[in-house]
Amino acid sequence: MYCSIISLDKVKVSAKCVVCSLLARDSDRRRLLDLGIVPGTKIEVLGKSPSGSPICYLIRGTVIALRDDDSNKIVVKVLN
Repeated sequence: MYCSIISLDKVKVSAKCVVCSLLARDSDRRRLLDLGIVPGTKIEVLGKSPSGSPICYLIRGTVIALRDDDSNKIVVKVLN
């Protein structure tokens, strides 16, 4: 099985991944944790807006849109 470790904003649409770590600090980190984005969380990329940001993700059964400023602070392992 091939996998790569990259930031969440670089994951292609329809790909699935698992959170490895968060690079965010302080209130940004707290917000991501409150959304349920913790190490081990599975995420599926659902789609991008026409401008490319925000991007919609399926996280713990909920669709959440994150801007690149937030998603580039989430380190994930892409599953193929």
